[in-house]
Amino acid sequence: MTVESIIEEKLLSAFSPLHLDVINESHQHNVAPGSESHFKVIIVSNSFEGERLIKRHRAINEVLATELAEKIHALALHTYTEKEWHDYYEANTPLSPKCLGGGKKSA
Repeated sequence: MTVESIIEEKLLSAFSPLHLDVINESHQHNVAPGSESHFKVIIVSNSFEGERLIKRHRAINEVLATELAEKIHALALHTYTEKEWHDYYEANTPLSPKCLGGGKKSA
């Protein structure tokens, strides 16, 4: 199972999103071809309603704790409620920042 599919499966299970994109951005960084170390997640979920951005991110980080500790070097999170998504972000999702580090090494 790929890291991308693990991320997707865990987020689907934990947040029942209305929209979910898990994008492997590793190819944009100085890592080996086929690497799975840099991701962007765009997730729209009713579970984010009334929650501050930091709490949304912490919830995702908790769900993906193993992957963050072992496989993921960078994770750009874009978390929205349904209203936020439809009012603005659907057409304006920000780009991920440039990476200044290397990939995580396999154990």
